Amino acid sequence: MTSLQPIRGTHDILPDEYPRFAQVVETAREVSRLYGYREMATPIFETTEVFARTSGETSDVVMKQMYSFTDRGGDPLTLRPEYTAGICRAFITNGQQQNLPFKVFAWGPMFRYERPQKGRYRQFHQLDIEVIGSPEPAADVEVIAVGADILDRLGLLADCTLEINSLGDPESRAAHRKVLIDYFKAHIGKLSEDSRARLERNPLRIFDSKDEGDRALLPDAPLLTGYLTPAAKEIFAAVLRGLDDIGIKYHVNPHLVRGLDYYTHAAFEFVTNRLGAQGTVLAGGRYDGLIEQLGGAPTPATGWAAGIERLMMLAQEPKPAPRPVALVPLGEAAERKALVLARDLRRRGIAVELDYKGNMKRRLQRANKVNARAAVILGDNELAKGVAAVKDLDKGEQHEVALHSLAEALSA
Repeated sequence: MTSLQPIRGTHDILPDEYPRFAQVVETAREVSRLYGYREMATPIFETTEVFARTSGETSDVVMKQMYSFTDRGGDPLTLRPEYTAGICRAFITNGQQQNLPFKVFAWGPMFRYERPQKGRYRQFHQLDIEVIGSPEPAADVEVIAVGADILDRLGLLADCTLEINSLGDPESRAAHRKVLIDYFKAHIGKLSEDSRARLERNPLRIFDSKDEGDRALLPDAPLLTGYLTPAAKEIFAAVLRGLDDIGIKYHVNPHLVRGLDYYTHAAFEFVTNRLGAQGTVLAGGRYDGLIEQLGGAPTPATGWAAGIERLMMLAQEPKPAPRPVALVPLGEAAERKALVLARDLRRRGIAVELDYKGNMKRRLQRANKVNARAAVILGDNELAKGVAAVKDLDKGEQHEVALHSLAEALSA
């Protein structure tokens, strides 16, 4: 018999848990709107080339984690492992080059075949913020501010540290790349198999390695900060000045890197100690070379992504939903009238619980179970007088209210 358990690395978000999920999404949506970001969405699958081009052949995402398949038409497709590549593809193919800066917010499911762990799943959900078309350091400051404000509203910012580093410009990267390859080649025997594969094409990725042998080599490895051009130093200084001006604290971490060549200048992460070793809750940076790598014109861009499941684990308990009122009809005529009343009250913004059947005792039990604030009792006597008996379920008090005034009375 086929197991009905969810696939390993996936999970159900049940009604009791979903308010936390919704709180994260709605908070991000509201904050991004205040900053002028418009919401968008892309398909959950793209041609494999979109992600292969943007992730790099030596990336773990391409080598190990992508869910790729060939469809019935013979086309290679991949479930999106992240949002940025799809948004950049959409920017190019939908002719958004005339709408710069292109400031967007998105969220949705992502898919990576990785080892499930605390807060990480094979199908997971991300928030995403992108600014395409602005080379100014102010854009980097703004996207960081959006992230900080979201974390603050969720009650997380005080427990997070913003780590930031400069990845420099292409000239900085080229100079550093040469000495970095030379350094690791001198210790080639100590490198893991994965890092040896990355060495020529993607040596910065070695800084992200979890292999103990690789990590033992990192303290003495040459850092990119020592090879920044004067222009790259000034751009990074402008980002830090902007963060100082708006009061966002940060820690410059020279070991924070992004392995792919299209990343430039500021890279950053908000990190917490409340999730153990895997403490990153939001990460991003500038990727000025990505649009061109996808076949578009050279276009600067910056942004970040954050895992919704991880934020759910850390966020404060959301505000409870408004307590409903329970309609308690007694008799066929009252049942029919209750349907009309329920719709009218709901259209006026009042949450209503209307059980499908049962006597008064059962319906009142249901009202208590859903934490209703009042029971609206409607029987033949009440119908004849054009009223309802409204019982306050907290105080136990009951009084009659004219049906035409019911919405106003329940809204008070």
